[in-house]
Amino acid sequence: MVAVADGGAAYGEVTGERVSCSEAEFTAYVQERRASLYATAYHLTGDRFEAEDLLQSALFSTYRAWERISDKAAVGGYLRRTMTNLHISAWRRRKLNEYPTEELPETVGETDAMRGTELRTVLWQALARLPELQRTMLVLRYYEGRTDPEIAEILDISVGTVKSSIWRSLRRLREDEVLSFGRDEEESFGELVA
Repeated sequence: MVAVADGGAAYGEVTGERVSCSEAEFTAYVQERRASLYATAYHLTGDRFEAEDLLQSALFSTYRAWERISDKAAVGGYLRRTMTNLHISAWRRRKLNEYPTEELPETVGETDAMRGTELRTVLWQALARLPELQRTMLVLRYYEGRTDPEIAEILDISVGTVKSSIWRSLRRLREDEVLSFGRDEEESFGELVA
């Protein structure tokens, strides 16, 4: 809990340290929106630990720029843009360390007919099999609700590339054998979209 003193500074109740009003404002914002911000980071990375690191880096960057952000209503967009940029930068660095191999990973065994939570898990696994750029585009489009021009601007690519990549990504998901569970494409993909 933070109390504001006469001079406009705040005092932390636990430590008794002097805390600026902007720091208290930033802390309140993060506490209010942390679940949504973490969800975005998780959807971008597909990994719990990477999502935590990504969110922490984005929050650190935003905290350093907090005084310069004049429109506090736009902080959510600023944070999401920061997370996307940090994720893209990390993926570009990591891309240099990946090497093709002749050995394929073990395949998943037989699965039961899936519903609810199991279906969501399988869908996220299918998304994880997509290249990171395509997965990022799908998250920005369907989770964040971004338009093609916004996605193109965020990723610094053309709108045509965004459209064709999203189309190819959705086609790959429709053709994914694990998602179809032996049914035809339209029936199984219709359940995922619904």
